[in-house]
Amino acid sequence: MNKKILKTLEFDLVKAQFAPFLASEQGRYELDHLAILFDKDKIQKQFDELLEFNQVVAENGPITILRTKDVTEILKRLQLQASLFGPEFLAIKRLISAGTRIKQYFANAVNVEFPNLEESLEKIIENKELTRLLSVFDEAGVLMDSASKKLSELRTAIKQDESAIDKIMQDMLSRHASDLTENLITIRNERKVLPVSAGNKSKIPGVVHDISSSGQTLFIEPNAAVTRNNSLNQKKIEEKNEVARIYTELSEKLLDYVPELQQTSWLIGKFDLIKAKSEFMKKYAATIPELSTDGEIHVYQAAHPLIEQRKVVRNDILFANDLNTIVITGPNTGGKTITMKTLGLLTLMAQSTLPITAAENSKIAIFEEIFADIGDEQSIEQSLSTFSSHMTHLIEILEQADHKSLVLLDELGAGTDPKEGAALAKAILEELGQHHIKTLATSHYPELKAYGLETDGVENASMEFDVEKLRPTYRLLLGIPGRSNAIEISKRLGLSESIIETAKSEMNETETDVNGLIERLEVQAHEQEEATAEIKRLKTDSEKIHSQLTRDQKSFERERDKMIESAREKAAEIAGKAREEAQSILKNLNDKMQLKPHEVIAGMAELDKLVPDLSKNRVLKKAKASRGLKAGAEVLVTSFGQRGKLIRLEKDGRWQVAIGTITAKVDEGDLEVLDTVEKPSAKNKNISRKVSSNVKAQLDLRGTRYEEANLEIDNYIDQALLANLSSVTIVHGIGTGVIRNLVKQKLQANKHVKSFEYAPVNAGGSGATIAILK
Repeated sequence: MNKKILKTLEFDLVKAQFAPFLASEQGRYELDHLAILFDKDKIQKQFDELLEFNQVVAENGPITILRTKDVTEILKRLQLQASLFGPEFLAIKRLISAGTRIKQYFANAVNVEFPNLEESLEKIIENKELTRLLSVFDEAGVLMDSASKKLSELRTAIKQDESAIDKIMQDMLSRHASDLTENLITIRNERKVLPVSAGNKSKIPGVVHDISSSGQTLFIEPNAAVTRNNSLNQKKIEEKNEVARIYTELSEKLLDYVPELQQTSWLIGKFDLIKAKSEFMKKYAATIPELSTDGEIHVYQAAHPLIEQRKVVRNDILFANDLNTIVITGPNTGGKTITMKTLGLLTLMAQSTLPITAAENSKIAIFEEIFADIGDEQSIEQSLSTFSSHMTHLIEILEQADHKSLVLLDELGAGTDPKEGAALAKAILEELGQHHIKTLATSHYPELKAYGLETDGVENASMEFDVEKLRPTYRLLLGIPGRSNAIEISKRLGLSESIIETAKSEMNETETDVNGLIERLEVQAHEQEEATAEIKRLKTDSEKIHSQLTRDQKSFERERDKMIESAREKAAEIAGKAREEAQSILKNLNDKMQLKPHEVIAGMAELDKLVPDLSKNRVLKKAKASRGLKAGAEVLVTSFGQRGKLIRLEKDGRWQVAIGTITAKVDEGDLEVLDTVEKPSAKNKNISRKVSSNVKAQLDLRGTRYEEANLEIDNYIDQALLANLSSVTIVHGIGTGVIRNLVKQKLQANKHVKSFEYAPVNAGGSGATIAILK
């Protein structure tokens, strides 16, 4: 796309309106280097990303993008194996934080899918090792003491020396107050000194670092502080060297991550610009247009993006597929040029993947070139007249334009004899039309009105003028040529009736009929617009009603789900109580009748069968599913009977789930979302009674409730006995000691436990108990 059109249409000013919504320097770079695209698929993909972004924000609230600096030059220095400095490390640290924050926002997003954005999110760096390396810098970019053991020791020693020096100087200040010109401690040559009067210099022996201009004051560093100051300076030099060493070491380690950091930097700029586009849409009532490649343009309620929105007049600009030319006629200052520039700017915005200031369902055509001849382009250097300058430019356009071009011509044929100018204008439009080049032209010539009526592929248009108020309305009237209002305006301004009548008599009958026809067409256009406005109003009302009904339906479904969940919880509570009572009875029988362990477990399994498995209830599963699955959610994998954590949704529709130390792909129907706010109580927990040959030799009770642990211990000992384990370890932690005491009581009461004791210090100490089984 030629650069001249960008300047003519002031495209840079349009881009500048997006800048206030940007947070990062990377985003500003992306905006400044915005490319004009010609591939429909590439443009559509970016519009799809913007649409997905808007949907995510609508469902999950606004996203915050951290203010970050452009790290391009920093990364180039790394590639040259240069050592970075604190602020540069901080810029990289904030870059990683900004990327992580974006990923976390979308990872936590619910009720919407964003496959196009997901492709970019996966490429943002999220490296724990890199985060750990940069964690040694505080928010000001200062290297923290924890960066190395040596640095910590040096800074501790420096603080001690500084404290000792302060003490010495304060002591000297109080003891020699009468020998000083001022009762204060000051700095000279980075050393703390006292302002001693020249006559008393022998009373405070030390090193003279400076003398006042009058010679009456000597700035002396007392001998008592010299040794400490020397030690302090030496440690500061060592500290500086240690900091430089750490900087070099970190720079070398960061070198391996340069490609990932470059990509993350670009992606942060990309997401920042998408956010800016979204904010622009809200403020300027902009929309995402449809795209066409056949030259069809349907722009509804188009507004010039540089005119204040509350003042701008919005117009429909419609180019059907078989329409080549629109000729706008009418007086000056009516808005013809602004309308022409609006079409050019909206096309540039769309092809730059920016939302356009127009109504929904607008369609923009993709052009490989936009040419414009707008305004006074008289060439002073070439000593050309205004007409000659315009004609030179028109010749260039005619040579370069083709059916993939959009041509904008302002006041075509102006600046010369009206008859010759009109003839040239018609010939130029004819040439452009024969090559099927989309052309929007403005003119004063009445001959072009007839040309528009008589020629296929050409349509007249005009800018409305309010004769009553004697001012333009800036409304575009498609299909209606402009009419002369000179006589009517003169009459309203007070020109004598005789002159008006003489002027009318000079007009031929055809001209009078044409003006009357145009006036009737304008009335019909007004009536049609009013009818269209009424249809739009009814459509808007219908959409509002539909939206309210949708919200009511969702509210009803949420209430229904709550009732189902409440019923499930009550049923689970009843079942839990029944199970506990049955287990208690069975245990008492075991104590009295000395049943074998496997008989006890078999009995418990039979009891579990009598209790309905609520997790298999289809209605409940549907209610669960309606709550939605998302990455990071705690779930129950019903086919395994195990808890897990969702990682991500795979392309085949299955979820990747972390179950302990393993991951597995699981169908959505086998997943139930668990309440992660609070762990279920013993009453609600479905404790598995399945006997496994792979019983672990360790039971971890940390974080488990008392009632839950009470049942877990018995079940675990039973399974360990069946698995023929000779010893087991029960990890209970130290905490308040409640669970530890419970473990002790349970082991003492279990006749299958031979002995037990706390684990060795290196294996958990009093936080774990080892039990030997019979």
